[in-house]
Amino acid sequence: MLRGMRICVMWLVTVPFTAAAAFALQQPAAQDGFVPVTGVPVSEQVPAAPLVVGAYAFFLLLMMFYLWTIWRRIGKVEADMQALERRQGAGGSRIG
Repeated sequence: MLRGMRICVMWLVTVPFTAAAAFALQQPAAQDGFVPVTGVPVSEQVPAAPLVVGAYAFFLLLMMFYLWTIWRRIGKVEADMQALERRQGAGGSRIG
């Protein structure tokens, strides 16, 4: 029991000091606001236009695929409804 209390007290004493030391070693805060990077070599620069066009093209293809799948599902539902109407008409008995 006494050993457990010692461990708790040591932990309660060392953790705040460790956190304070780590906080003191941090670098000073950066400037407020956006600071553009200058002096980047041309080999490290990436043009934004191809990435934006690629993203829009990917999204457009994805939307076209989604609309195509919806169109197919609606076609199957319409075919099922027509088959059901034919079966009901051929049976001669209507409910209701």
